[in-house]
Amino acid sequence: MNTQTIKDFVDRRWQDSIVGEIERYIAIPNKSPGFDSAWAEHGHMDRAVNLIADWSRKQALKGAVVEIVRLPDRTPLLFVDIPGSGSDCVLLYGHFDKQPEFTGWAEGLGPWTPVIRDGRLYGRGGADDGYAVFSSLTAIAALQAAGVPHARCVVLIEGCEESGSYDLPYYIDHLGARIGEPSLVVCLDAECGNYEQLWCTTSLRGNLTGTLTVEVLTEGVHSGMSSGIAPSCFRILRQLLSRIEDPISGDMLLAELHAAVPADRQRQARATAALLGAEVYRKLPFVKGAQPLSNDPVELLIGSTWHPTLVVTGADGLPAVRDAGNVLLPSVSARLSVRLAPTTDPARAASALKTALESDPPYDARVRFDIDSSTSGWNSPALAPWLEVSLEAASQQFFQRPAMYMGVGGSIPFMGMLGEKFPRTQFMITGVLGPHANAHGPNEFLHIDTARRVTACVSQVVADHFVRR
Repeated sequence: MNTQTIKDFVDRRWQDSIVGEIERYIAIPNKSPGFDSAWAEHGHMDRAVNLIADWSRKQALKGAVVEIVRLPDRTPLLFVDIPGSGSDCVLLYGHFDKQPEFTGWAEGLGPWTPVIRDGRLYGRGGADDGYAVFSSLTAIAALQAAGVPHARCVVLIEGCEESGSYDLPYYIDHLGARIGEPSLVVCLDAECGNYEQLWCTTSLRGNLTGTLTVEVLTEGVHSGMSSGIAPSCFRILRQLLSRIEDPISGDMLLAELHAAVPADRQRQARATAALLGAEVYRKLPFVKGAQPLSNDPVELLIGSTWHPTLVVTGADGLPAVRDAGNVLLPSVSARLSVRLAPTTDPARAASALKTALESDPPYDARVRFDIDSSTSGWNSPALAPWLEVSLEAASQQFFQRPAMYMGVGGSIPFMGMLGEKFPRTQFMITGVLGPHANAHGPNEFLHIDTARRVTACVSQVVADHFVRR
């Protein structure tokens, strides 16, 4: 394969077509159904999937079938089937739904306002994960334009990933016979430790989300008349959270949430820490003077990729500070996001959490933990020799630096599904979410040059997959 030919094709496609199309995609507020219950009525999801489908059809991939698949009451899914040589199949995956707006965007930036500054395309969903379909199809188109053979390629772009991919199993069942059994899966929805080399994800944490509600009174009461008689629902909430998390160290207290860290993942964490050093934590926007949980980057990497953690991501029942009167609140609800170790059983974890939070409530308050989703993590199988060689060659050719491997603290539910369904499948999981890219938060950006290089790396790996030994 002539790598310069591939690079030139990819760079032209990104410059002439992809960047402008992603700008149009960013402008669509197609929030995932977990954040927009009226997504079907609003029509943004349809606008987004039609945009990427129309672009896909214009790529003139040989024999490609581009189809928007719609199951009743499910978010739509883009399915692209590209014929190839031989009997193997490569599955390329991404998603087009987005996280909500969030607050704190810098002046001149916004979630639905695409802006390019210093090679970074700002806006919600460009890096997470709108670029994936453009990158995947361009990688294949580059091979076809250069006359390089490849296996049959199937591209799946779902619309429910940010809500836990609860629609995806129905599509996998529906399309199972058409997909077949892939021997290689390429996913472009992960992180990168820097923008200077190819980063390959070796594990993902699971995620359990739910709402913890504490009710004490039927209505708010003057705090001077009631405090000292009725317990504070907020204090009860704090007690309940302390059952599952040490409030000082942040360690999760339930054994069902933990898993042993494999030796190879510890080695990878040490190698990544040696390369990135303090950037492991400096990539986060700490306020002046605030410190990370540890100054040891190895400990931070393992903690953020293999240890379970709790984050309270939202609350109801607490008035805004400007509206707060001297009132003992009747109830409070907190949205919990619990990251699970990659090999933790999510059903067992969910049962343990619900029991710990609801059993024997203080003061016999009414306590309820409603679980929204519980998805498994994923731990990569050992890399086949051909894939390890290919990833290294791709990084050297298109980044001029060696490939790196690390676990990722986020979740991609589809990987867990595929890992169980196809235990012999090989995985290339990578992405463009590097330092300060800030997916899910304000000022999310797509690092355009990295996305181009990753696209070319996918071309290399798909080509090597065809001739592997």
